[in-house]
Amino acid sequence: MVTAAVVVAVGAGGAAAIGFGGRDPGTATASPLPPATAQVTRQTLVDAQTVDGELGYGTTRTAAARRGGTLTWLAPTGGTVKLGQPLYAVDNGKVVLLHGGLPAYRTLRSGVEGADVKQFEQNLSALGYSGFTVDDEYTGSTADAVRDWQEDLGRDDTGRVEPSDIVYADADVRVEGHEASTGDTVQPGKSVLTYSGTNRLVTVDLDIDDQRLAKKDTTVGVTLPDGKQLDGRITDVATVIETGSGGTGQTEPETVIEVTVTVADPKALAAYDQASVKVAFTADERADVLTVPVAALLALAEGGYGVEVVDGGRTRIVAVSTGLFASGRVEVAGDGLTEGLTVGVPA
Repeated sequence: MVTAAVVVAVGAGGAAAIGFGGRDPGTATASPLPPATAQVTRQTLVDAQTVDGELGYGTTRTAAARRGGTLTWLAPTGGTVKLGQPLYAVDNGKVVLLHGGLPAYRTLRSGVEGADVKQFEQNLSALGYSGFTVDDEYTGSTADAVRDWQEDLGRDDTGRVEPSDIVYADADVRVEGHEASTGDTVQPGKSVLTYSGTNRLVTVDLDIDDQRLAKKDTTVGVTLPDGKQLDGRITDVATVIETGSGGTGQTEPETVIEVTVTVADPKALAAYDQASVKVAFTADERADVLTVPVAALLALAEGGYGVEVVDGGRTRIVAVSTGLFASGRVEVAGDGLTEGLTVGVPA
């Protein structure tokens, strides 16, 4: 806020540093009156901002093929894929969804140990398979349960789990779109489909300068296209680097604050699949405080800030401490500063 005060004081008034010159700062002196004046007001000052948001299903991710072959099946667009269900199939081999944050990165077989083993065994157990201990060791008992699972999927019952057999996501997913068509020949790394979460969310991209607005678990207001207003809560805040575009008119990468908002009444969103919405953020609020226009602040040679109090044909400089800046005004406090006083506003 101090930085903001310096910028605004210089930009708005072009004011040079003003000193008290050794006199009593409360003494009124005859001097040219300022070109404009404003009143000291007592009010509730709110640092709020309304920005555009997007109603949808949260961040979209891409599922890519992990082995080559012919794409023989895709989960339908707009459909929900649950734990253990297939996302797509290559050469009729189903690639299924499992829950977890650790990507599949190696073949799981008897003798392998690690956190990825435990994550897979947790999923296998959740799907109803048993006869093994859920831990970080892939044993012969685990392999036996995997063979049962593979048979149920119509796959070769090898007892091993290849990275190309599974896709991990945090929870069930919604298929957003297809990046390829059935019958296409795919190679490792080829994008197959895109997916997102299944919960209705509002996402907002904030400029890095507005990071103060993005406080997790705070309440925001969401306005739908029909004007209906809903309460929302910030559930996630992440710093994201958006890559620039190449070619003619190329843009540089940009850092933004990606904010995820959950609406308190999801049923109110039933009429919309995806839509643009307005999101009202409140960063801070100060009740019953004295305020002046930001442009009334003067930088003092002694340090800090002051305001020029106008009393009839005389003026005096009063040193002030500043608080919240919002809506072109600033919270101030100083000796003798009261509601209704007139202060100068430099040209």
